[in-house]
Amino acid sequence: MSAPAPSPLAIVDAEPLPRQDEVLTDAALAFVAELHRNFTARRDELLTRRKDRRAEIARTSTLDFRPETAEIRAADWKVAPAPAALNDRRVEITGPTDRKMTINALNSGAKVWLADFEDASAPTWENVVLGQLNLIDAYERRIDFTDPKSGKSYALKDASELATVVMRPRGWHLEERHLQFDGRPVPGALVDFGLYFFHNARRLIDLGKGPYFYLPKTESYLEARLWNDIFVFAQDYVGIPQGTVRATVLIETITAAYEMEEILYELRDHAAGLNAGRWDYLFSIVKNFRDGGEKFVLPDRNAVTMTAPFMRAYTELLVRTCHKRGAHAIGGMAAFIPSRRDAEVNKVAFEKVKADKDREAGDGFDGSWVAHPDLVPIAMASFDAVLGDKSNQKDRLREDVSVAPGDLIAIDSLDAKPTYQGLVSAVQVGIRYIEAWLRGLGAVAIFNLMEDAATAEISRSQIWQWINAGVVFENGETATAELARKVAAQELAAIRAEIGDEAFAAGKWQQAHDLLLKVSLDTDYADFLTLPAYEQLAG
Repeated sequence: MSAPAPSPLAIVDAEPLPRQDEVLTDAALAFVAELHRNFTARRDELLTRRKDRRAEIARTSTLDFRPETAEIRAADWKVAPAPAALNDRRVEITGPTDRKMTINALNSGAKVWLADFEDASAPTWENVVLGQLNLIDAYERRIDFTDPKSGKSYALKDASELATVVMRPRGWHLEERHLQFDGRPVPGALVDFGLYFFHNARRLIDLGKGPYFYLPKTESYLEARLWNDIFVFAQDYVGIPQGTVRATVLIETITAAYEMEEILYELRDHAAGLNAGRWDYLFSIVKNFRDGGEKFVLPDRNAVTMTAPFMRAYTELLVRTCHKRGAHAIGGMAAFIPSRRDAEVNKVAFEKVKADKDREAGDGFDGSWVAHPDLVPIAMASFDAVLGDKSNQKDRLREDVSVAPGDLIAIDSLDAKPTYQGLVSAVQVGIRYIEAWLRGLGAVAIFNLMEDAATAEISRSQIWQWINAGVVFENGETATAELARKVAAQELAAIRAEIGDEAFAAGKWQQAHDLLLKVSLDTDYADFLTLPAYEQLAG
């Protein structure tokens, strides 16, 4: 298919960036324009369907497997076989596409790098465009980096030692205000996917790999169908074989957990697997069942471990579903960031990471996520012990697993309650993360954990839920807006004392404090924290 001329109505509304012409070529923008014209209207309809589904949950306080797709669940089918580059995924590292991270992630020893334009990346125009450029430079082996503070230099290892890239575009709900066609912003998902696919599809095929994607925040099989149609269109557009694209879908919404088989079915020629995204999943439960009463009130986020009965139901159903259909099942995140000063903190944390990865490997997962290169060997050892010389364990069908609809939302099966310290922690993480996000940082180390937008979402959602449910903490205090404001004021003062007046003034601390309270206390619950935050994001 010949590429059409770029639209005269294309508007790039941003200050020029170095080397942006290598990314924002006329041909690439023409491709993004075609994606926009062909698919944005359907995306808009699907966002409306999300609101309808949420209203239905508000009325019924329940969910079930969908009756209209029962035939798909009962039929005998499998997804396309995994390409060689995605057959062994036992450890995957995640992170944004800044230059240093690009090199370190590719060099990390992990099998896969989730190159993130979503929750680990604040979508400044600089991050959007230069992140694309960094990936192009990596594939062309012309990327290096020297840290201006330490003077340390970074360069790529031999090609055979590099992780396979699986790129994650933004979720469907976000617009890209800096790029407009036909008088309206392009969905961020189409900008991220379109630029990456157009520039790198053939380049990746030449490297023996392909354009591989993680699809975030999917809420239904119809959203997976939209992505599949985009893949078909895109492969025809650049003239590569159908099935070259492969997608792994994050099951990180409660509604998607009831449609796992259908999501794989819609993507079956392009499906690579499903992933268990823990924090967004909990956020989705709170968001959807926020007015469902006491039985849906989540305790402190750190009390909701993967051994909680409703989380076990979710992860075991995911493994069974994937293996039944020939897809990879990828486990959750180990977010610990090793301390350079406290060996005892590291020892305790590494033991927890090992136990988590041992459990996932024992449950039948084919791989799992880590946030830091130092965790790669720990996760690798857990999966090596189970897999041995095998690339995956898709032959473990887990037919012993049986999950009823109610099991996935049995929040009250967890023997834990919200605590006052949980409120304090939610405020601390929320303010500190949002402040960094507003400065353009999407992956932030806070209290030895790598936090991203998903953990900020669960933090503000829990504050909202606890206040609206009138939770009484163990110290006798009731969760109220006034208490949240008091804790937030104390945290802001503590941060000022910790970093000093000059650094405080140079940051966006008051702005972050105000935004956290807005999305935590407003009666009208914001669907995503990043929507109002994006309006305040500089650049």
